Formats: sequence, C-alpha cells, structure tokens
Amino acid sequence: HSRYALCLKACANEQRPDVQKHLTDTFRRYGLPEAFYLDNGSPWGDTSGVRWTALKVWLLRLGVRVVHARPRHPQGRGKNERFHRSLKAEVFALRTFRTLAEVQRALDSWRMLYNLERPHESLGMGVPSDRYRPSSRPMPDRVPQVQYDAGETVRTVSSTRSYIAFKGQMWKVPQAFCGEQLAVRPLDRDGRYGIFFASWQVASIDLTRGQPVSDVSEQVSAMSPV
Repeated sequence: HSRYALCLKACANEQRPDVQKHLTDTFRRYGLPEAFYLDNGSPWGDTSGVRWTALKVWLLRLGVRVVHARPRHPQGRGKNERFHRSLKAEVFALRTFRTLAEVQRALDSWRMLYNLERPHESLGMGVPSDRYRPSSRPMPDRVPQVQYDAGETVRTVSSTRSYIAFKGQMWKVPQAFCGEQLAVRPLDRDGRYGIFFASWQVASIDLTRGQPVSDVSEQVSAMSPV
C-alpha cells in the first residue's frame, strides 16, 4: 500500500536474537502489524521445511499473524524483490564498505531518500511517507502469555524436550514450542485431536490408528498483500 521502509539494519548475522531485537525496536516506534508475509528462509522458516520457529511463536504471542510465501515462487513477494533490487543498485553497487557502521550510515541515508523523496510509479509518483500511517496497536512492555478457556486440556511443553503427555503417552510437538502451553482439542471424530497454540493448530494426534503426532504447517499463500 505505502512501500514505506520501517527498518533497515546492517547486521552481522540473520539469526533470531538480532532480528527479534530490531523488530522489537521497530514495533515500539511504529506499533504492531496485523500480519507478516514472509519467505521460508531463516529465521522466519526452517530449511527442513518446518515453519514453526521460535521467532514465529514470538510473533504469534504478540497477536501478529504469520503467512509464508509459496516456496520457489518469488513473484508472490514482488514488492519485496523490487525493493531489494533498488537497494542493491542504489547502495551496494556503488561503493565498498569496510565496517557495518559504514553500511548502517548508508542505509539510514538511503531509507530517508526512499521514504521521503524518491517518487514511486506504483504510488502515482508519490512518496511512501504520503501514504504510510503507524499502527494503532502498541508494542506491549511484556510479551503476553497465551490464555486458554477454563476446562480445556492444557499441557506445558518441557523447556528441554519437545513433548507433551496425553492419554498416557508422550507426543512430540514442534521444537519451537518448548516452554509454551498448548491445548489439546477434539477434532472431527472420536480419537482425533488437534494440538493448538491459542487458535493456531500446530500438530494433530490420531489415536484410532496409533499414529504419533504429525506437524501442521500454516498454509502458504500465493498472493502478495497490499
């Protein structure tokens, strides 16, 4: 909708602690988004195909919906790809950097130009700052815990082993939920249960076949958001 760039950071890595810190700072300044539309690489996804990551769980606890793009379909994230092409051509193709601090100064300067001065054909030759408005959802001081209704079957996942106990058996759940509380809810027929993190189903149990838990990945999207 606006093309506004909220954050550009020169980082030494793409690991969750650094990404989460910069997201926290950005959310405190601009508010929480309704959703994130992401690719499937680290730290958003997992190279093994598992999409339940610690960073995603953190976003869900903040009430931010996470939607993954279809694997190997970069056209689904065309706006992002176009942004990266501009960044590469207008910043990184023109000079060599010796330190991350130098990169950050260049990013800060380009971000101001991009948001406030550089006209966008897709915006009718306007600039992103003309359209962008911060979110009305503030970043909380503390990340909230998931709340479940009284009477629900709730299990706490061990902080060291990703299993829950149910019906006298131990069931494996995605590693990202270590230390979290999950609810076990009956599904469409007797003997089948879903394992939920708040309203998101993360795994399933089928007692009728004696099958172990199977992961449930969030459905990917073929569309790019506005």
